[in-house]
Amino acid sequence: MIYKDIANTLRIRIGTAEYAVGSPLPGEYRLAEEFGVSRMTIRKAIDLLVNWGLVFRKNGSGTFIMHKNVYPGTQNLPGFFKAMKNFHGKITSQVLTFQIQLATDAVSAQLQLGAEEKVYYSRRIRSVNNTPLMIEDSYMPVRLFRNLSISHLEGSKFKYIEKEARIQIGGNYECLTPILAENPIAALLEVKEKTPILCINSLTYSRQNVFINYSIMYRNTSEYREDHYF
Repeated sequence: MIYKDIANTLRIRIGTAEYAVGSPLPGEYRLAEEFGVSRMTIRKAIDLLVNWGLVFRKNGSGTFIMHKNVYPGTQNLPGFFKAMKNFHGKITSQVLTFQIQLATDAVSAQLQLGAEEKVYYSRRIRSVNNTPLMIEDSYMPVRLFRNLSISHLEGSKFKYIEKEARIQIGGNYECLTPILAENPIAALLEVKEKTPILCINSLTYSRQNVFINYSIMYRNTSEYREDHYF
């Protein structure tokens, strides 16, 4: 639902240097105009931020940052294959979906895209020894990656970005949220519904501070524990 997308966008924004703990969020009118939605939708998004313990409302004054659970400016992006090098067995990335589509308002807001811009949307299963460890939904601007293909995504996406597309990665912003697995994610991870998993929203930027990749990852924490893998 769109208010959840907006809440996640604001959650990542809260983790940047733009906001300090104690600073105010923009008002509901301003946010509604930015996202092109009603004030009621913005209010529901902020309700989620309140429930997550990230912001608090002050009667007559607005909404203020209370806590950050985003890790901004991560520089070390080793990639899934490199992060798994100490595991013995077959490491695979299976591409389930790969298509070009118009960016939704939520994705456009994340990647700071212009009107009517298109993105590559992909869904991958990342596995070791045929055990699914992560489902990744990824959005990448078409204008930056004209020749992106399924074969690139079956390997290292970040290697493609730096070596073939020649875009140097500056870092990324991450938002980590514990959730309960629902279908179809639970089925793809081969876990029971309501199993605790980790949802990671990741926004990658270049050294020129251009947003180049937005991913939503669902991680099976019972099978693998590590700080970063993509």
